[in-house]
Amino acid sequence: MRLILASASPSRLRLLRAAGIDPEVVVSDVDEEALAGTMPNADPTELALALAQAKALDVAARRPGELVVGADSVLEVDGRSLGKPLIPEVAIARWHELRGRTARLITGHCLVHPAGVSAAAASTAVHFANPDDAEIEAYVATGEPLNVAGGFTLDGYGSAFVRGIDGDAANVVGLGIPLLREMVREAGLDWTALWNYAPVTVRDPDSSWA
Repeated sequence: MRLILASASPSRLRLLRAAGIDPEVVVSDVDEEALAGTMPNADPTELALALAQAKALDVAARRPGELVVGADSVLEVDGRSLGKPLIPEVAIARWHELRGRTARLITGHCLVHPAGVSAAAASTAVHFANPDDAEIEAYVATGEPLNVAGGFTLDGYGSAFVRGIDGDAANVVGLGIPLLREMVREAGLDWTALWNYAPVTVRDPDSSWA
């Protein structure tokens, strides 16, 4: 069975490929901003899970009976959910708020499988550095932070402005690989069966190498 990734995120695709899985990418039609707007009082974990589930179910409706994973991330700061800045002014203001502080990156995961639907969230503490105003403006000018949760990345230009993390680094990038493995196994499926590789033939050490 091949995994379907219900996301256009190149970071999530890279994470899965690095973990040995080459998924089929089917982007959902979910309007994340619109859905988030209908949940103004949702806590960050609830919001991340709702967005992940909406993406996964949208794609699964088009691909019934297949294995689909959807994910969405938000940054929790003082109990608030920060999504994608989208425009430079918001990204700059956000970095002025975040620098020198610690926040939580929460990624909701939803797995639709032949036996049903499961969902779980992973949380990682992110300790931000203290970039000056010129560094913030230069970073935002790259365009990188505009379309990522919280307005930063751990696998790009933004890595220089993160002092450290407590938890799963892959979760900050966009997909908690250890958590996803647990979800696959709890669904009664074999994680290693999703790997895209040619098995190595193990030879008997006592046999001759002809």
